[in-house]
Parts: sequence; structure tokens; C-alpha cells
Amino acid sequence: MDDVDVPAWWQGLGLPGLVDVHVHFMPAPLMDAVWRYFDGAREHYGVDWPVRYRTAEAARLATLERLGVRVFTALLYPHKPGMAEALCAWARDFAARTPGCVATGTFFPEPSAERYVADALEAGTRVFKAHVQVGGYDPRDALLDPVWGMLADASVPVVVHCGSGPLPGAHTGPGPFGEVLAAHPRLTAVIAHCGAPEYVAHLALVERYPNVHVDTTMVGTDFMNRLAPVPAEAAAILAARPDRVVLGSDFPNIPYAYAEQLAALERLGIDDDWLRAVCWDNGLRLLGDNARDPGGLARV
Repeated sequence: MDDVDVPAWWQGLGLPGLVDVHVHFMPAPLMDAVWRYFDGAREHYGVDWPVRYRTAEAARLATLERLGVRVFTALLYPHKPGMAEALCAWARDFAARTPGCVATGTFFPEPSAERYVADALEAGTRVFKAHVQVGGYDPRDALLDPVWGMLADASVPVVVHCGSGPLPGAHTGPGPFGEVLAAHPRLTAVIAHCGAPEYVAHLALVERYPNVHVDTTMVGTDFMNRLAPVPAEAAAILAARPDRVVLGSDFPNIPYAYAEQLAALERLGIDDDWLRAVCWDNGLRLLGDNARDPGGLARV
């Protein structure tokens, strides 16, 4: 399957399109910095990582439209204090001018985090991103405790990169974020990349907490299978929990065609009902009526 085949793929499932909870849009200087980092992927990860959709912002949006991605996030994240509040403001403005994009926010353990996350929620932010690996912070930091609490109370999802892939960090793995969930068991969390490479341990959090999900970002693709293949036990849990798995892609920062993510999900060999839930129903439920889908495409 190639990108030109994607619309026929979701139409064959009876869907009006795709909901992708793991899409990145950022201010141009930050996106350029991310792409420069991937230019050095062989040094960092031991593999080349050519960013497939390294194009202008308008071209990336046009690509999503051609693929049929109706609702998506604009995930972004800070790597040091003093960045997150401005990123939240940028993301709200981006969503306001971009049909289909849900207003996205982020945060960092700093004294102002509680205030600017509260402001972002009040201003309409409806999904957040926390990148434990890139941020290099402990998600259990006391400065973040009120943030996790606010998000839990608001039932606003947070996409959390807490797995140790592609490289482990000081606070990655299921342990630190698992303690956050123990303190805030109602938190609506989406564990990015299905927690790779600690798939099974992160999926145990799905079993333990009622609002924890995983996203499919890179999961099962040939590229990811070379780094962190999906064990049979994890695939069985994914099949058994169709309500807790949501489509994610990492667009535009993937080293292969978008279609490869969908083909990878199909290769898991689970039924079409599962694919429909993952690629549309669950994402729309999480993002709710805050998804600015111009067609009002609730699937019947």
C-alpha cells in the first residue's frame, strides 16, 4: 500500500476518514531543529531516519487532506524551561486557523506550569503532549502534580512519550509514569508508540487504569520492527482491548510513507471492527466535540 491507496483503504472499512492523535506541527524554527536532529539519526540511533514529509507547512496540511486525515493533533514539546507557555499559545492559534486540528498544549516542570496549563484549558486546549524522553524530566516532579490533577479532572487527554524507545532516558519506562497514574488514576493518558520497547509493561497500565490508552505510532512498521518488534503477548492485548487503542503516525517525522502505518495495523491480523475503532471511533471519542472536523463526520 502506498499513500495514493489510503483513501480507498479507509473507505473499504466504511469510514469517513482517519483520526490521527499523533501528528506534529510546531513553529518553524522548532520543527527545523527537530529535523536537524533526525539528520543525525545514525549517530544517535544507529539507523538513518530520512524525514519523509519534510515540506512546507501548507504542503504537509495538503498531504493530510489527500490522505483523508480528518481530525488530528499538533503535538509539540519543550526541552527546557521557559518554552512551554509560548508553544501552547502558538498551538491554539494554529488550531484556530487549521480545519481538523484540535488545540494542543504542552508543559514542563517549572513553577509557572500550573498557571499556564490552567490558562490553556480555559482557552480551549483539548489535548496535551508530554515528552519525558526529550524533556529529560521526571514526570513525578512535584511541580507537575497539580498539572496531572487538572488534566484528570478535566478529562483532557495527554499523549505521553514515556517508553524507552528509540533511546532510554533517565525517567523513561513504565515505572515513573506508572507512579503518576497511581497518584491520578482517572487521568486520560495516551501512551505514545504503545510504550515501545516496553510494550507489555505499558499495556499493563491499560489494564489497570480505566482511561489509559496506547497509540499505534510506528508500531508494527518494518522500520520499528528492526528496533523494537511487537511481541506476541502485546499483540494479543491490543486485539483484546479495541476500545483503548488509537491511531497515531508521527507524521511528518516518519522515514516511510504514511500508508505503511495502516498496512502495519492490517498485518496484525485483527478484524475490521478493530481497525474501525482504532482509526476513527476511539480517536474521535477522545478528542470529542472539540475536534474541528469540517464535515461533522460522526460515523453511523
